[in-house]
Amino acid sequence: MLNRDEAIALWRANNDDESLFRHALSVEAVMRHFAVTQGEDPDWWGIVGLLHDIDYGRHPEEHLKHSRPILAAAGYPEEFIHAVDSHGWGLCSEVEPVHPMEKVLYACDELSGFIFACCMVRPSKSVLDIEVRSVKKKWGTAAFAAGVRRDVIEKGAAMLGIPLDDLIAQTIEALKPAAAEIGLKGNL
Repeated sequence: MLNRDEAIALWRANNDDESLFRHALSVEAVMRHFAVTQGEDPDWWGIVGLLHDIDYGRHPEEHLKHSRPILAAAGYPEEFIHAVDSHGWGLCSEVEPVHPMEKVLYACDELSGFIFACCMVRPSKSVLDIEVRSVKKKWGTAAFAAGVRRDVIEKGAAMLGIPLDDLIAQTIEALKPAAAEIGLKGNL
């Protein structure tokens, strides 16, 4: 039903920032991981993760205001569009995450970016050797990755009923198979 190559082509038709593409791939990897743990379709969840910021490259100040028309024109169903819209709940969208997939996306969008930032300040520059305690050490430093909404991550973990440390651990594990593709293999 969903085709990853077509999703990537749609993403590239609407965005040209390579760091934003690495973020999209990161969120895709995390969503695929959590889909498997939930017994759900990793392609469906993964492509939602891949396209969650479909309008951000051209409309950062109006994020999620343009996603619906882009995704609808490409033939994505309402359930898919709702999931994309829900990741900005309380930030730039009024669409509340209700499905487990939407809750994972809400929690892990910001978290994947935070883990990326944590990896980039490590000597290895890799997700392959980072531990939860390293992420938690940076968590309490407000100036580090200051744009990352830790409150959103915490709220997402609570919505999922997962302790924050477990969510961080699973997200790290989810990023490892995609390390080279997302620029987090570092020098390992």
